[in-house]
Formats: sequence, C-alpha cells, structure tokens
Amino acid sequence: METPNLNYVNELSGQNGQFRMKIISIIKKELPFEVEMYDSYMQQFDFFNAAQSVHKLKHKISILGLEKSYYLAVDYEHNLKNDSITLKNDFEVILKTMLDFVVKL
Repeated sequence: METPNLNYVNELSGQNGQFRMKIISIIKKELPFEVEMYDSYMQQFDFFNAAQSVHKLKHKISILGLEKSYYLAVDYEHNLKNDSITLKNDFEVILKTMLDFVVKL
C-alpha cells in the first residue's frame, strides 16, 4: 500500500510556504466533503454520480502522491460507469488512508 505524501505539494509550492499551506488547507477542507459525497452516492446505488465523485477524488489522490492508487481509481471510475463495484473495497481503503493522512497535517 502506498503512503500519501506532500512531495507534489512541496514541488508545486517551491519556497512559498504560504502557498503550500493554502494547498494543504484546501485539501483538508475538500477531501472529507468529497468522500462524504461519494459515500452518499454509493449508499443510494447511484453509480453514475459515484463515478463523478471518483473522478474528482482522483485529483486528490494524485496530489497526495499516490500514483498506483490513481490508476486503480481510473479503473474503478470506469467500473462504476458500467454499474460494477469491482475495486470498491480497494478504493475505499485508499480513501481511508488519505483521510487519516490529511487529519494529521
């Protein structure tokens, strides 16, 4: 299992600590809401909108340096668009890992 990191955020922000903190703040604010939306759609068996949520979450996955997880999310998004929940458990482990990481920032 990959470990989330801030390598991309650090690279993107360079020496600008204020910009770095702004990015982290946005991630901390948006990630829980986006995960909550995904969960809500899955509880309703609304796979179309769940796929849209996964699409948005892919960007957070990438920003947190989870390259392999990003590709899993791509496949999972495709599965949801085809009314399949294959990879659901793996994807949700990624979400939990990300949430745990973000809480500690």
